[in-house]
Amino acid sequence: MATPILRDFQQRDLVADVTAPAEFAAHLAEAPRLIYVGFDPTADSLHVGNLVPLLGLRRFQLAGHRPIVLVGGGTGLIGDPSGKAGERALSPQEQVAAAADRLKAQVRPFLDFDRGPQAALLVDNYEWLSKLEVIPFLRDIGKHFGVGAMVARESVRARLGTGISFTEFSYQVLQAYDFLALHERYGCTAQMGGSDQWGNITAGTELIRKVRGAAAYGLTLPLVAKADGTKFGKTESGTVWLDPARTSAYEMYQFWLNTPDADVMRFLKTFTFLPIEEIEALGRQVAEAPEKREAPRVLAREVTRLVHGDEGLRGAEARTAALFGGAGDVSSPPDAVLQAAAPLPVWRVLKDAGLVSSTSEARRLIQQGGVVVDGERVTDLAETIAAGPHTVKLGKRRISRVILEGPKV
Repeated sequence: MATPILRDFQQRDLVADVTAPAEFAAHLAEAPRLIYVGFDPTADSLHVGNLVPLLGLRRFQLAGHRPIVLVGGGTGLIGDPSGKAGERALSPQEQVAAAADRLKAQVRPFLDFDRGPQAALLVDNYEWLSKLEVIPFLRDIGKHFGVGAMVARESVRARLGTGISFTEFSYQVLQAYDFLALHERYGCTAQMGGSDQWGNITAGTELIRKVRGAAAYGLTLPLVAKADGTKFGKTESGTVWLDPARTSAYEMYQFWLNTPDADVMRFLKTFTFLPIEEIEALGRQVAEAPEKREAPRVLAREVTRLVHGDEGLRGAEARTAALFGGAGDVSSPPDAVLQAAAPLPVWRVLKDAGLVSSTSEARRLIQQGGVVVDGERVTDLAETIAAGPHTVKLGKRRISRVILEGPKV
């Protein structure tokens, strides 16, 4: 029978693959275990897709196990070929180190680092990977990897047609070595990651078995996808980041609030800690009264609170109520304040307010009917708006508040 933590993962549809399921369940039931997830600093912020394994670690910690967050200051210099159609551009070491530091600070609010024996650990694989010597590493570690098995892994096989360098080809060996290093340093016996990491994770379990004769386990989580086939975590304005400087609490709230009914139940299971019974009750509300949008509202509240805290949630809800309710005052500052001696063309307001990246993008959005100002759709490039506060909606989700200040008198 599955342990409570594995049962919870199964009920939430959070299990893609698991090595030796019965053995892993027994292993977790015997004593508190250490389980790790790795994040490479390919950007200086995590995004909403990274929440799945990060919250997975939190679930394990709440169940009495000890989580390890590994930030890949070393592997980030190499590049994971998984999910990439072409060779990743290598970033300068200083840039990777700076991004790694930002990620370390970003993961801290999601886990308890003062929980006694279950206190989370935060490590950087640059600490050991940077000290490796080529010949000893090839003799002691490389000999355990068969080239045939390495080529057969999906992350490599998918790239054989377009090409893959030895640098990225070696990534799976380094990630496997990470697992071994954590096993030897802390007694870590499990790794968790997205389903695209299955080959890398099982390479680590096999390396531990071959080098130390010990059992280690892997658990992969399904990659999040939207029911309509569009990419999860993307909006008209780009990726939804966990960094509030990149994606505000309001934008985070709006992203989840606009979750389609086809996705909302799955996302409630994946991204919240609500009991399954409560989620199922919300599912019945979706079926009976979808127009109330109660389930997306709960989802938006829960995830925004997780990422931005209670204060961020209060500000997001207040701003949402003000913008949609037509109130002239909001607790949070406007997105932009522009000086206007005369009414400005809408396309110029979009560009000067930083709501779009270029004049051509502003014009294209207007021509495609994707801009609404104060409740009225703008389709004429010559249309202007006068001084005062304005609510600007781009596409289906992004709503901003812009104030045009007239000439001083």
